[in-house]
Amino acid sequence: MPKRLYIETVGCQMNVLDSEMVVASLRKHGYELTNDPKLADTLLFNTCSVREHAEDKTYSALGHLKKLKTKNPEKVIGVMGCMAQKDQKLVFERAPYVDLVVGPGQLQQIPELVERIEAGAKHQMAVGLGRRDGSVDEIKRSHETFDPLRDPSMRPTPFQAYLRIQIGCDKFCTYCIVPSTRGPEQGRPPQQIYDEARLLADQGCKEITLLGQTVNSYKYVDGGTTTRLADLLYQLQEIDGIERLKFVTNYPKDMTYELLQAVRDLPKVSPYLHVPLQSGSDVVLQRMKRGYTVQDYRDMMQRIRETVPGYAVSSDFIVGFCGETEKDFEQTVELVKECRFKNSFIFKYSERPGTKGAELMKDDIPTEVKQRRNNDLLAIQTAISEEDNQEFIGRTVKVLIEGPSKRAVRQGTQDEPTLQLIGRTHCDRIVVFEGNQRQIGQTLPITVYDATAFTLFGNIVTQEIRPQPYTLQIV
Repeated sequence: MPKRLYIETVGCQMNVLDSEMVVASLRKHGYELTNDPKLADTLLFNTCSVREHAEDKTYSALGHLKKLKTKNPEKVIGVMGCMAQKDQKLVFERAPYVDLVVGPGQLQQIPELVERIEAGAKHQMAVGLGRRDGSVDEIKRSHETFDPLRDPSMRPTPFQAYLRIQIGCDKFCTYCIVPSTRGPEQGRPPQQIYDEARLLADQGCKEITLLGQTVNSYKYVDGGTTTRLADLLYQLQEIDGIERLKFVTNYPKDMTYELLQAVRDLPKVSPYLHVPLQSGSDVVLQRMKRGYTVQDYRDMMQRIRETVPGYAVSSDFIVGFCGETEKDFEQTVELVKECRFKNSFIFKYSERPGTKGAELMKDDIPTEVKQRRNNDLLAIQTAISEEDNQEFIGRTVKVLIEGPSKRAVRQGTQDEPTLQLIGRTHCDRIVVFEGNQRQIGQTLPITVYDATAFTLFGNIVTQEIRPQPYTLQIV
C-alpha cells in the first residue's frame, strides 16, 4: 500500500514551486497525496518568514497536530522552507513533536530524513549555511535547489507553471529576511532552465512564470559568455507549445531598455511587470536600504512607457515602516496616483527577527496608524484599478482559460456542462465568462462587457457561420 503525504504551503510562488519539487521527489519513494492529515503518514508544512502572520499560522497549524501525533506517534511531521531555515532548533523547542526541520536548499534530503525517522531517529535538521558561516561557494552550494523534479498535479493549473531561474538575494533590504533564509543570489545555468522549460512544454504547460527574488537581475557567467534575462527570454521564446512567458519579481534599477525591448519584441512575453516600490518617500527608501530613489523609479516607469505598448505594472508597498511620517505616507499616495499601477499588494510593516530593521530601528508606528494607512492606500489603488479596467469595456482580449471560477466552485457547478470560467489576459487581468469544460486550457477571444477593480466580465467571441451561396447546376 502506498504511503500518503499531506503538504500545506503558505507564502510566495517560490514556496509553491518548492512544494511541487518535494511532492515529485516523494512520489518516487512511493508516496501519494492526501488532503486529510489524519490519513497521512507524513505531514509537511512549507513555511514563510516574510511576515509574522505567516509564521503564526504555521505554529497554530502545528499546534493542532499535537493530539494527532500523540495518538499516532509513527506519523512524521516536518517543517520546511524559510521559517525552518530562520528558526532551526527553535521549531523543535516550540513544537517538540515535530520530527524534521529542512531549509529551502535542503529539500532534496527530505526522503532520506523521513526514512531515518521511520527507522527510529529523533529530531532531524538540514539547513543552509548562514551568510558568514563559510566561503561564498560553500554558502551558495548549501542553498541550491533541485528544480528538474516536477509534478504537474501540484501546479496552479495544468497549463501554468513556475520555473526558478535565480536563487537567493543580495539586496539586504532592512525589513527582509530572504537573504538569510534563501542565501546568496545566484543564477541557474541557462541550458538547465531551457531544458526544464522544454519539459514543462512537453507536460502540456502553456504559460511559464520565471521566478527570482529580483528576477530581472538574473545573470549567469560561463567563461567569456554572460547570459542575462533578455537573452534567456529570446531562447525560451523558441520553445513550441509555450504561449506565454512572465517573470517576477523585478527590481527597479535592473529594468533596462534591453530587457524592455525583449518584452516589446517577443510576442510570447507578457507586458505585465511586477516591480515593488515599497514607499514613495526617499527617506523611507533609504531607511529600507532599497538602493534606489523615487526619481530612479520614475525613470524606470518612463522607460516602460516609451518601450512597451499595452504595458501593465503592479507594485508592492509597506506602510508603517520604522519612522514613517504622515508626509512620507502622503508621498507614497501621490506616487501611486502618478504611476497608476494595475494593482498593488499593500502590507503593514511587520518586524522580522534577524533583519537589520529589527536590530537597528524601532518599530514605532502604532498598529492603528498602520491599519489606517493600509486602508487609505488600498482605497486609492482600488479606485485607480477600477477606472483603468473600465477602459476595457467593449474591447476583445485573448484569455488563457484557467478553469472554473471561485463562484462556480462555491456553487458546486464546476462539473456542469455550462459554467462560469476564469482566465487571464496577456497583461495579467482576470476575466470571467460563461463557457464550457472543453474551453479550459485554451486561449480564446473574450469581449468585455463590464469591469470592476479586480475583474473583467465578458462573453466568448463565436464566429458567425454564414450559409454559402447556393447555385443550381443542371448537369
